[in-house]
Amino acid sequence: MARKAPTTDPGDENLRVGHAKDWAAGVPAVTVAMRDAVNQMGVKRSAETLLRLNQKKGFDCPGCAWPEEDKRHIAEFCENGAKAVAEEATLRRITPEFFAEHSVAELAERSGYWLGQQGRLTTPMLLDAGATHYRPVGWDEAFGVIAEELRALDTPDEAVFYTSGRTSNEAAFLYQAFVRSFGTNNLPDCSNMCHESSGSALTETLGVGKGSVSLADLGKADLILVVGQNPGTNHPRMLSALEKAKRGGTRITAVNPLPEAGLLRFKNPQNVSGVVGKGTPLADRFLQIKVGGDLALFRAFGKLLLEAEDAAPGTVLDQEFIAAYTHGFQDYAKAARATDWPEILAATGLTRTEIQAAFQEVRDSKRLIVCWAMGLTQHKHAVPTIREVVNVLLLGGHVGRPGAGVCPVRGHSNVQGDRTMGIYEKPKDAFLDAMQAEFGVPMPREHGFDTVDAIRAMRDGRAKVFFAMGGNFVAATPDTDVTEAALRSTTLTVQVSTKLNRSHVVPGRRALILPTLGRTEVDRTGGGDGSGSDGGSRGGGGREQFVTVEDSMGLVHASRGRLDPAGPALLSEVAIVARLARTVLGTQHPVPWEDLAADYDRIRDRIERVIPGFEQFNTRIRRGSGFALPHAPRDSRTFPTATGKANFTANGFEAPIIPEGRLLLQTVRSHDQYNTTIYGLDDRYRGIHAGRRVVFVNPDDLSTLGIADEAMVDLVSEWTDGSERRAPGFRVVAYDTARGCAAAYFPETNVLVPLDSTAEVSNTPTSKAIVVRLEANRP
Repeated sequence: MARKAPTTDPGDENLRVGHAKDWAAGVPAVTVAMRDAVNQMGVKRSAETLLRLNQKKGFDCPGCAWPEEDKRHIAEFCENGAKAVAEEATLRRITPEFFAEHSVAELAERSGYWLGQQGRLTTPMLLDAGATHYRPVGWDEAFGVIAEELRALDTPDEAVFYTSGRTSNEAAFLYQAFVRSFGTNNLPDCSNMCHESSGSALTETLGVGKGSVSLADLGKADLILVVGQNPGTNHPRMLSALEKAKRGGTRITAVNPLPEAGLLRFKNPQNVSGVVGKGTPLADRFLQIKVGGDLALFRAFGKLLLEAEDAAPGTVLDQEFIAAYTHGFQDYAKAARATDWPEILAATGLTRTEIQAAFQEVRDSKRLIVCWAMGLTQHKHAVPTIREVVNVLLLGGHVGRPGAGVCPVRGHSNVQGDRTMGIYEKPKDAFLDAMQAEFGVPMPREHGFDTVDAIRAMRDGRAKVFFAMGGNFVAATPDTDVTEAALRSTTLTVQVSTKLNRSHVVPGRRALILPTLGRTEVDRTGGGDGSGSDGGSRGGGGREQFVTVEDSMGLVHASRGRLDPAGPALLSEVAIVARLARTVLGTQHPVPWEDLAADYDRIRDRIERVIPGFEQFNTRIRRGSGFALPHAPRDSRTFPTATGKANFTANGFEAPIIPEGRLLLQTVRSHDQYNTTIYGLDDRYRGIHAGRRVVFVNPDDLSTLGIADEAMVDLVSEWTDGSERRAPGFRVVAYDTARGCAAAYFPETNVLVPLDSTAEVSNTPTSKAIVVRLEANRP
């Protein structure tokens, strides 16, 4: 029975500001998770679903990519994981009648929160050229429209094929095979906007663009640095791993402009002390760094390590590791020694005493792990910053050693797996050679568009068709007005989705919505003999399939949905790709699309032959908890870099400059959201209720600027080219953030980031470094 969705769109008129929390999780986390689950799914469905979440024979969380231990709790999920499942497994449905009632123009006036709360999409929908409303279509007509538009292009490079991190390994592999068979490498993905800087820096320095640590390594570390990351909201299950490490003697240092509740104190709801006790203080030390000051901090650590080695030769640095496994030490050492303390202190906002105390723990640690997220990756100097992290680790030999290494904590569930499967606009020749040998189809060699370049191409008329495999492109990308105009200039936009979002109401000349199965749902669409009208999921005659995903630490495991599909017309992502490929490429195309979609084992056989590390894929994935992919620096201290060694780098010293009377704004998530999905309008850890348009500012900065707490302001971003952008109507909240810095939620503040303000090397938008002035709100 369908459950009623909200009919009104709440604004911020009821916004309340309370007290920020100094602890995370506990009983409130359980209460909120169960409330949201029952509200969306009902009691019985909630129990059936949540007890399968992240279990060995269950389905992988559609939220974050944090790994699970082999031995698992019966409730192996966090509050935000429960919310993610409730969003997907909701009993609310969007039918063709909904689109008949609401025009695209009307839906475009609604908030992203309201759109997402309407329920699951159930029917392919087409917006004809010049039409005001979407209309229902069959799958054959939908694929025919896409094929018509793609065939009309002057070159395959006029099409863009975007991918969200939720897509399974099997769907991603088949998707990139179709796109490259069509003739382009235009495969931007959500990594381009998040951890591309990590991949760029780690590939250059270590030879592998992924993290090197396992979950077990956290418990073996002497010290864990958690930098530019808020695990309490974005990866809550990480708190359990940190708690376990802390109880084993590991020390934890948090480095962040904002004090984050989860790192202050964690009340683990899975044990008694988390329910009735005070919980576990996690961070032994908190460095409240200025936004963008992390390069300076790690440069200071390196400088101090070198000086300590000078004072006591052979006792501080791992000289054997440096000599045997690294390149570029002397150039790096020269740059680090030359850095002046005044510029370090100005960039970090820390005192020399604070840095010295933190350094002593770094120096004394034989096993050091550095974890980070987008607080490091979304700056102009993001890649050099992560290189500096690697420099410090290399000085101590903290790579290829248990309990030590790099740990970029990636967000969306299979975003790392999608890249492993070939969702990448700059593929290596070895991968393309393997694809060509496997499928007998020429592979395009010219590099394609990443996300930012794809928007530029659509804006400039060089890309005319946009196809999104999941995600919410409009809300995830920078420069909102430019991005929306770019999409509207295309001839066709296609969204493969489970839920309605902002991207569906920013159409091209024509637009399609293709509803797909979610992680929670059983997939019988591959076999085909159980299909309903026009090839949907009606009936149960098809063979039940499972998919695989790769977590943030390189472990591959299976995911099996169990719920009945949200509607009889739904197709899996694999089935959508296969049918689209056959329609576009024709009956004579040599890839056996139908056979691959009929049995996902056949896709995995192809993956095994193309991608190293997947030997005996179908056998190993059916054993226990899956398997770990190889990681040469971790496994054997071999480094597949240009030099054949781990590379020290001599980076220029860089930090954001904040003009007088201005603040440096970073975008953040609320506790009631995951990526662009808004679960609710509260952020209880920061004391915000019933609203999202707030800006957090240090009380001393407010006093200096002459702005009252809870005043209404516009945020106006200022850029070196003289351009400005405005986000109106934000409530000022006095908050304990670093001096000179501010924070506000995205996607509301994406409008402030110009398309051309990106990180060097990675081209990632600089969403953590926005110079703003606060102006009195214009009514």
